[in-house]
Amino acid sequence: MKFPHLNRRTHLYLGMFLMPWFFMYGLSSIPFAHGAYFEALDKAKGLPLWEPRFEKTYELEIPEQGPLRPVGAKVLADHGLSGTHGTYRQGPNQVNIYIYSFWKSTQLKYFIAEKKLVAEDRRFRLDHFLTGMHAKGGFEQDGFFEKFWGVMVDVVCLGLLLWVMSGVYMWWSLPGLRQWGSVALAGGIATFLVFLLKL
Repeated sequence: MKFPHLNRRTHLYLGMFLMPWFFMYGLSSIPFAHGAYFEALDKAKGLPLWEPRFEKTYELEIPEQGPLRPVGAKVLADHGLSGTHGTYRQGPNQVNIYIYSFWKSTQLKYFIAEKKLVAEDRRFRLDHFLTGMHAKGGFEQDGFFEKFWGVMVDVVCLGLLLWVMSGVYMWWSLPGLRQWGSVALAGGIATFLVFLLKL
């Protein structure tokens, strides 16, 4: 198999493999760009975003400095909860633990002075579902699928670069299309540079 043929096959099958990721990143960019519209749409329903799960007295030692992730892991273990989570200070008297997946999320608020723990579950919203997939990445979370998602995001990024380069090679291999291809390429680069310099 000669290289031009291999390149065409690579471009074709990469496009098919990357199709779900193209759709996901494309669709999820819409609620990112039009967040106010989706917020207003949801507000019109008159439904609370968060629903109470429990409120209880709970004693927890919060370190003055250092990472809070072990604190969050302890709270989850003490209350039979699990999942991808992040822990952060909401203020000097409050620590929040956010447990999230594509389909549902739970928020735990620990009030230090009151020694009180409040748990709330977030109602499903399609725009949150999409932006959650778009923003998810990295390898800081425990669990096989969390890390495998991070690996897949890396593979998709490399795949997109290869897909673009294989397309450029095909365009350059067709002399009859070089003129219009140059116009498209120049237009894309010029538009990007304008935003890069102005924003």
